[in-house]
Amino acid sequence: MTADWITTKGGDRGETSLGDGSRIPKDHPRVESYGTLDECQAAVGLARSMCEYPEICEHLCVLERDLGTLMGHLALYPGLECPSIGAIEQITGKVREVTGETFRFVRPGDSKTGAALHMARTIARRAERILVGLYRAGDVNDDVYRYVNRFSDALYALSLWYDHLERLRKGRNASDGCNAV
Repeated sequence: MTADWITTKGGDRGETSLGDGSRIPKDHPRVESYGTLDECQAAVGLARSMCEYPEICEHLCVLERDLGTLMGHLALYPGLECPSIGAIEQITGKVREVTGETFRFVRPGDSKTGAALHMARTIARRAERILVGLYRAGDVNDDVYRYVNRFSDALYALSLWYDHLERLRKGRNASDGCNAV
Protein backbone atom coordinates (compact mmCIF):
# COMPACT_ATOMS: atom_id res chain seq x y z
CA MET A 1 0.00 0.00 0.00
CA THR A 2 1.30 3.46 -0.89
CA ALA A 3 1.19 6.56 1.28
CA ASP A 4 -1.48 9.14 0.58
CA TRP A 5 -0.25 11.77 -1.80
CA ILE A 6 -2.91 14.14 -3.11
CA THR A 7 -5.97 12.41 -1.67
CA THR A 8 -5.76 12.07 2.09
CA LYS A 9 -9.46 11.24 2.56
CA GLY A 10 -9.35 13.40 5.71
CA GLY A 11 -11.90 15.82 4.29
CA ASP A 12 -14.40 13.27 3.07
CA ARG A 13 -16.79 14.17 5.90
CA GLY A 14 -16.77 17.93 5.45
CA GLU A 15 -13.91 18.87 7.74
CA THR A 16 -10.33 19.90 7.07
CA SER A 17 -7.13 20.08 9.08
CA LEU A 18 -5.44 23.35 9.89
CA GLY A 19 -1.70 23.79 10.19
CA ASP A 20 -1.83 23.52 13.97
CA GLY A 21 -3.48 20.07 13.71
CA SER A 22 -6.99 21.17 14.66
CA ARG A 23 -9.94 20.27 12.45
CA ILE A 24 -12.75 22.60 11.40
CA PRO A 25 -15.69 22.44 8.99
CA LYS A 26 -14.84 23.22 5.38
CA ASP A 27 -17.46 25.97 5.35
CA HIS A 28 -15.87 27.79 8.31
CA PRO A 29 -15.04 31.44 7.45
CA ARG A 30 -11.33 30.73 8.02
CA VAL A 31 -11.37 28.03 5.32
CA GLU A 32 -13.55 30.22 3.09
CA SER A 33 -11.06 33.07 3.44
CA TYR A 34 -7.93 31.14 2.51
CA GLY A 35 -9.84 29.20 -0.14
CA THR A 36 -10.94 32.46 -1.74
CA LEU A 37 -7.38 33.76 -1.59
CA ASP A 38 -6.33 30.53 -3.33
CA GLU A 39 -8.75 31.42 -6.15
CA CYS A 40 -7.24 34.91 -6.21
CA GLN A 41 -3.73 33.50 -6.43
CA ALA A 42 -4.77 31.37 -9.42
CA ALA A 43 -6.26 34.44 -11.13
CA VAL A 44 -3.06 36.42 -10.47
CA GLY A 45 -1.11 33.53 -12.01
CA LEU A 46 -3.37 33.59 -15.06
CA ALA A 47 -2.76 37.32 -15.48
CA ARG A 48 0.99 36.82 -15.07
CA SER A 49 0.99 34.06 -17.70
CA MET A 50 -0.41 36.55 -20.25
CA CYS A 51 1.69 39.56 -19.23
CA GLU A 52 4.46 40.67 -21.60
CA TYR A 53 6.01 43.28 -19.30
CA PRO A 54 8.79 41.85 -17.07
CA GLU A 55 8.53 44.50 -14.35
CA ILE A 56 4.81 43.87 -13.90
CA CYS A 57 5.44 40.10 -13.94
CA GLU A 58 7.99 40.51 -11.15
CA HIS A 59 5.43 42.35 -9.02
CA LEU A 60 2.85 39.66 -9.74
CA CYS A 61 5.31 36.95 -8.64
CA VAL A 62 5.87 38.76 -5.35
CA LEU A 63 2.12 39.05 -4.81
CA GLU A 64 1.61 35.36 -5.58
CA ARG A 65 4.36 34.41 -3.12
CA ASP A 66 2.91 36.68 -0.45
CA LEU A 67 -0.57 35.24 -0.97
CA GLY A 68 0.83 31.76 -0.38
CA THR A 69 2.36 32.94 2.89
CA LEU A 70 -0.88 34.66 3.89
CA MET A 71 -2.93 31.54 3.16
CA GLY A 72 -0.58 29.50 5.33
CA HIS A 73 -0.87 32.10 8.09
CA LEU A 74 -4.67 31.99 7.88
CA ALA A 75 -4.56 28.18 7.94
CA LEU A 76 -2.60 28.47 11.21
CA TYR A 77 0.69 26.96 10.04
CA PRO A 78 3.27 27.66 12.75
CA GLY A 79 5.89 30.26 11.92
CA LEU A 80 4.06 31.85 8.99
CA GLU A 81 3.41 35.53 9.55
CA CYS A 82 1.26 37.94 7.60
CA PRO A 83 3.26 39.44 4.72
CA SER A 84 4.28 43.07 4.99
CA ILE A 85 2.24 45.59 3.03
CA GLY A 86 5.53 47.07 1.81
CA ALA A 87 5.35 45.33 -1.58
CA ILE A 88 1.79 46.57 -2.06
CA GLU A 89 2.77 50.14 -1.23
CA GLN A 90 5.73 49.86 -3.62
CA ILE A 91 3.40 48.75 -6.43
CA THR A 92 0.83 51.50 -5.92
CA GLY A 93 3.60 54.10 -5.65
CA LYS A 94 5.23 52.91 -8.86
CA VAL A 95 1.93 52.94 -10.74
CA ARG A 96 1.22 56.48 -9.52
CA GLU A 97 4.58 57.53 -11.00
CA VAL A 98 3.90 55.79 -14.33
CA THR A 99 0.24 56.63 -14.92
CA GLY A 100 -0.21 59.86 -12.99
CA GLU A 101 -2.35 60.66 -10.00
CA THR A 102 -5.69 61.15 -11.72
CA PHE A 103 -8.03 58.49 -10.36
CA ARG A 104 -10.83 57.19 -12.50
CA PHE A 105 -13.00 54.12 -12.53
CA VAL A 106 -12.44 51.88 -15.52
CA ARG A 107 -14.34 49.09 -17.20
CA PRO A 108 -12.26 45.91 -17.37
CA GLY A 109 -11.60 44.65 -20.87
CA ASP A 110 -9.09 46.99 -22.51
CA SER A 111 -6.75 43.97 -22.54
CA LYS A 112 -6.90 40.30 -21.61
CA THR A 113 -4.22 40.71 -18.97
CA GLY A 114 -5.88 43.80 -17.51
CA ALA A 115 -9.22 41.98 -17.40
CA ALA A 116 -7.57 39.00 -15.66
CA LEU A 117 -6.11 41.39 -13.07
CA HIS A 118 -9.57 42.86 -12.51
CA MET A 119 -10.94 39.33 -12.03
CA ALA A 120 -8.23 38.70 -9.44
CA ARG A 121 -9.10 42.04 -7.81
CA THR A 122 -12.77 41.11 -7.45
CA ILE A 123 -11.81 37.75 -5.92
CA ALA A 124 -9.55 39.58 -3.45
CA ARG A 125 -12.47 41.83 -2.55
CA ARG A 126 -14.63 38.75 -1.89
CA ALA A 127 -11.91 37.38 0.40
CA GLU A 128 -11.93 40.70 2.23
CA ARG A 129 -15.69 40.48 2.75
CA ILE A 130 -15.29 36.96 4.16
CA LEU A 131 -12.42 38.03 6.44
CA VAL A 132 -14.27 40.96 7.98
CA GLY A 133 -16.26 38.61 10.23
CA LEU A 134 -13.09 36.94 11.48
CA TYR A 135 -11.52 40.36 11.96
CA ARG A 136 -14.46 41.67 14.00
CA ALA A 137 -14.39 38.53 16.15
CA GLY A 138 -10.67 39.04 16.82
CA ASP A 139 -9.70 35.83 14.97
CA VAL A 140 -7.40 37.70 12.55
CA ASN A 141 -5.30 40.70 13.43
CA ASP A 142 -5.12 44.19 11.97
CA ASP A 143 -2.17 43.33 9.74
CA VAL A 144 -4.04 40.50 8.00
CA TYR A 145 -7.13 42.57 7.35
CA ARG A 146 -5.08 45.59 6.23
CA TYR A 147 -3.04 43.40 3.85
CA VAL A 148 -6.12 41.88 2.18
CA ASN A 149 -7.82 45.28 2.00
CA ARG A 150 -4.84 46.79 0.19
CA PHE A 151 -4.13 43.73 -1.96
CA SER A 152 -7.06 44.56 -4.25
CA ASP A 153 -5.66 48.10 -4.59
CA ALA A 154 -2.37 46.67 -5.87
CA LEU A 155 -4.18 44.52 -8.43
CA TYR A 156 -6.21 47.53 -9.58
CA ALA A 157 -3.03 49.57 -9.89
CA LEU A 158 -1.27 46.84 -11.88
CA SER A 159 -4.22 46.63 -14.28
CA LEU A 160 -3.99 50.40 -14.82
CA TRP A 161 -0.24 50.14 -15.44
CA TYR A 162 -0.60 47.23 -17.85
CA ASP A 163 -3.36 48.91 -19.85
CA HIS A 164 -1.37 52.18 -19.86
CA LEU A 165 1.61 50.37 -21.39
CA GLU A 166 -0.63 48.67 -23.94
CA ARG A 167 -2.14 52.01 -24.99
CA LEU A 168 1.37 53.44 -25.43
CA ARG A 169 2.46 50.41 -27.44
CA LYS A 170 -0.58 50.69 -29.71
CA GLY A 171 -0.39 54.48 -30.00
CA ARG A 172 -3.74 55.02 -28.29
CA ASN A 173 -4.77 57.22 -25.38
CA ALA A 174 -7.01 56.77 -22.35
CA SER A 175 -10.00 58.28 -24.12
CA ASP A 176 -10.01 55.55 -26.77
CA GLY A 177 -12.36 52.60 -26.45
CA CYS A 178 -14.93 51.60 -23.88
CA ASN A 179 -13.33 53.56 -21.03
CA ALA A 180 -13.74 56.84 -22.89
CA VAL A 181 -17.17 57.40 -21.37
